[in-house]
Amino acid sequence: MNAKSPPIDAVRDKTTSATIVYQQLRQDILKGYLKPGQKLQIEAIGARYDAGANPVREALNRLSSERLVDRKDQRGFFVPPISLAELRELVKTRCWMESKALEESILNRTRKWEDDVVLAFHHLSRTPIRLPEEGGDNSEWEVQHRAFHNALLAGCGSSWLIGFCNEMMDHAERYRYISMVSSYPRRDSYLEHKLIMDATLDGNVEQAKEQLVAQYMLTLKLLEEQADKLRV
Repeated sequence: MNAKSPPIDAVRDKTTSATIVYQQLRQDILKGYLKPGQKLQIEAIGARYDAGANPVREALNRLSSERLVDRKDQRGFFVPPISLAELRELVKTRCWMESKALEESILNRTRKWEDDVVLAFHHLSRTPIRLPEEGGDNSEWEVQHRAFHNALLAGCGSSWLIGFCNEMMDHAERYRYISMVSSYPRRDSYLEHKLIMDATLDGNVEQAKEQLVAQYMLTLKLLEEQADKLRV
């Protein structure tokens, strides 16, 4: 005799709870509230987010598939460690993949895509960077920053490539938050992104890629100078 399926409401509640834990835990890892190398005990995570063990396990497994949680046999779940070597590899790979996505987007350009890039830049340029030493939460800038870079890549014609780029954006965001625990060098974010946008809208593929790579390499350089904050 076949076992009965669980009630629909029970499935829905379980899914909702797991999704909520996933979203909250994901943000706490990206923002550095849960420290690199920290063990993620199911009971403690459940208490932190007022959730049961099953939703917590589902959230941890999902984050593990995104490489935002390390799952170690017989030892449990951990916040992934960070290192300069991993950061350099991450930046190098982002430069490869996003340069290709940006090139394809420019070659496949449409009026709507151009309008979306301009609008995303407008929103980003009007969102201030809020540094921790100023008591600010930089979450909104991160949202607009990601939206701008996603707008640049949106016309590449490959959902796979966009997905990979977004996964790397997650990890880059994590490094930025960790490095900003006390201070962060001042940068001209407006100019950096405007140079990328202008070259992109001009259809200058090589210049657009060069400006994109230059921005990521500057970020890497500044983070390398703060290696003590990365605990390496």
